[in-house]
Parts: sequence; structure tokens; C-alpha cells
Amino acid sequence: QVQLVESGGGLVQAGGSLRLSCAPSGRSFSSHAMAWFRQAPEKEREFVAGIARNGVNTFYTDSVKGRFTISKDTKNTVSLQMNSLKPEDTAIYYCAATLRSLVTAQTMAVTGNYDSWGQGTQVTVSS
Repeated sequence: QVQLVESGGGLVQAGGSLRLSCAPSGRSFSSHAMAWFRQAPEKEREFVAGIARNGVNTFYTDSVKGRFTISKDTKNTVSLQMNSLKPEDTAIYYCAATLRSLVTAQTMAVTGNYDSWGQGTQVTVSS
């Protein structure tokens, strides 16, 4: 397993932007598929965005398409750029990693496909 350390959450007004980052502790992400999930109070954890092992193919849930961008940089940090934030984006955001070859949006969205999880970072969007 890879230990994941998230950062970048906070409080922002609707329409604003935040950038979340996820960095490995002790190992590289280079061979991993990565994803961001979120969990709002009293709701199940849901898939937000994912990037395949090749670092090229990306996947998004419909509600964030055109607003969020997932990327993996040369320092092996996986980021989630969140623009045009809405109050309904408020949740704890979790980074996840796996060595499985996840190549479809459906497989990327399954929490059980991930071996490592971060501790979560709170994102709050005020109206």
C-alpha cells in the first residue's frame, strides 16, 4: 500500500476555485491509477475524478465535467483543480490509489478497486 497525504481543502464562496493535491509517502505513484472521491454528510462516498495508470486517460462524474480537472505532475503529485465551485460540492474529499488497470469510468468509480486511501480533506463551498 501507498500512504497518501492530501492537502488544499478549505472554505470558498460559490463560483470560486480550489486545488487539491495528493502526494505519496515513501513510494511513487508512477504505476498507479489514481482517483478522487468525496463524501458529504449522511451520503455515500462517490467518485469524482480519476486518472489511469498511463497518466493520460481521465474520467469524471457528470456533475463535475467541465469544472474539475485531474492531473498527475512530474513530481508524482496528483491534483484536482476545482473551478466554478457550487455548494453541492461541499464534502470531504479523499484521494485513492491502486495498481489495478482501471480503464473505464465504471471501474474507476468502484471504491473496492482501490488499495490505498488518504485521510481526507474538507471542502466547504458557501452560497
